[in-house]
Amino acid sequence: MRDRLTVTPERYHQIATAALVLLTMIVFTGAAVRVTGSGLGCPTWPKCSQTGLYNPSGIHGIIEFSNRLFTFPVSLAAFAAAFFAFFRAPRRTDLCVLGVLLPLGVISQAVLGGLTVLYDLRPGFVMGHYGLSILIIVAAWALFWRSKPGYEDGLIEPGARDRLTMWAARLLLPLGALTVLAGTAASAAGPHGGGKGTHDLIKRLYVKGPDTLDWAVTNHGTVAALLGIATLIALAIAYARDASRQLLTALATVAVLLALQGGLGIIQYSLKLPTGLVWTHVVMATLTWVALLWVWSAAGTPVGAPAAEPTVASASPPRASAATPSR
Repeated sequence: MRDRLTVTPERYHQIATAALVLLTMIVFTGAAVRVTGSGLGCPTWPKCSQTGLYNPSGIHGIIEFSNRLFTFPVSLAAFAAAFFAFFRAPRRTDLCVLGVLLPLGVISQAVLGGLTVLYDLRPGFVMGHYGLSILIIVAAWALFWRSKPGYEDGLIEPGARDRLTMWAARLLLPLGALTVLAGTAASAAGPHGGGKGTHDLIKRLYVKGPDTLDWAVTNHGTVAALLGIATLIALAIAYARDASRQLLTALATVAVLLALQGGLGIIQYSLKLPTGLVWTHVVMATLTWVALLWVWSAAGTPVGAPAAEPTVASASPPRASAATPSR
């Protein structure tokens, strides 16, 4: 039985890739629920309504219910990644641990999503819901990267040639996490609370009175600008210090996404945050996070400087001593 379930490293990497893609896509569908005002299209949880799983109350019920249905293929991929990690040949403990984290994350998201609905989409729950999604993507990315065929054999060389390049690249990730946190605060203070479509009044983030939205957007923009500058610096360092093409590509991808995000953010704010642009902003923010994880992994950990070449005098083998024990 076990032989029939055994998977090759190549096949398991495909499973991990599918899990990463689906766990990223469900963030997109969740964002669509919110910006279309469909967060309470299914007013109860786990059922959609008091009478059944489906609430035929209109398009907003369909949007929310569809997002819940999408949880099933996502859960299937997450559980498959966990299950087959134990049947991968050869088995690796790190992949088993990472694989188990995925279904645990999905279950936690389901519970948190239920609480978010039951507590009428309060800002803290919605921010936590997105934040947990980001953390699950970290685990899914790690599983994807570490399950690459050749990883365990050391065939994936670090993209950073020295520790300066490595740290310049890796420090972008915590700065990116801070940018995401500031972005969730700006979203929680904005008009897209998730209940507009169903005419539900949703409490918004209100820490600075009527100026909360401007305060949150300003802080988000400032941190995002710092991330953009840091990315350009890291890219310049990596280029000057002969980093690998993959690391340069990953850094350039982050730089392009941040530039697009900056322009989109200015446009959507000047247009009073239209639904389509806000959704695009969330999608691109999630893709930027994945790209930052790519940068972290592509940088790797550079090995120490190679040993000096032996001189002519030391190139000849030492003369054996009588005191030298035989091996």
